Amino acid sequence: MTRTYLVTGSASGIGAATAAHLRGQGARVIGADLRDADITVDLATAAGRAALVEQTRGLSGGSIDGVIACAGIALFDPLTIKVNYFGAVATLDGLRPLLAGSDAPRAVVISSVASLHPNDPAIVDAALTGDEDAATAAAQAAVQRGDGALVYASSKAAIAHWVRRTAITPEWAGAGIPLNAIAPGTIVTPMIQAMLDSDETRAVVDSAVPMPLNGHARPEQVAPLLSWLVSEQNSHVTGQVVFVDGGADAVLRGDGVW
Repeated sequence: MTRTYLVTGSASGIGAATAAHLRGQGARVIGADLRDADITVDLATAAGRAALVEQTRGLSGGSIDGVIACAGIALFDPLTIKVNYFGAVATLDGLRPLLAGSDAPRAVVISSVASLHPNDPAIVDAALTGDEDAATAAAQAAVQRGDGALVYASSKAAIAHWVRRTAITPEWAGAGIPLNAIAPGTIVTPMIQAMLDSDETRAVVDSAVPMPLNGHARPEQVAPLLSWLVSEQNSHVTGQVVFVDGGADAVLRGDGVW
């Protein structure tokens, strides 16, 4: 039977590559993005998050088999925590009831190797308590004091923590729904291309995200993993943050995590 997936961030980057990969496998994909998608919504807003759920319900007939939450931005701006964390959590929580109608429901979200970089505990803690106003204020404070880079890392650390905490709850594992995250390293997308085009900024990127195996990746190299995580074959992988980073995690953290 054809599986139906909802992919946010479907207009570009990893989201577009994943949507194409799933369609190539014969799946039905409902794409959501700010533009060029079946559902055009802004996940930085409460109205956009509610519209995503409502329109997905209508387009899917009330049931979906998987959610792939790829939508994300990397701005030195509070908007980053609103999209990357609160938009992602609203997507997954809001669509969980639609997953209940599937015989093999699955969900995955994008974290990042940046989750290993320094972050702002005030942003992360506020996010994990569900206080969007406090998280936004903390992000704005970070930007104002010149620490805007911490906002992105904080958003990705927060979503990784959320997945670990949430995946094992009755609403997810107890309902038979694997919930995971992937943590890409440097992916060649429009969001980062400008940095890779300069030798100076490319060196900064490679220092922060050292990738000894095959260097920078392309979105289509990440898509198969996302596809497997939301497939029927994934019966027991849950609560994991799977690094797709050419070895950056191992370089940065070594074996100390074990």
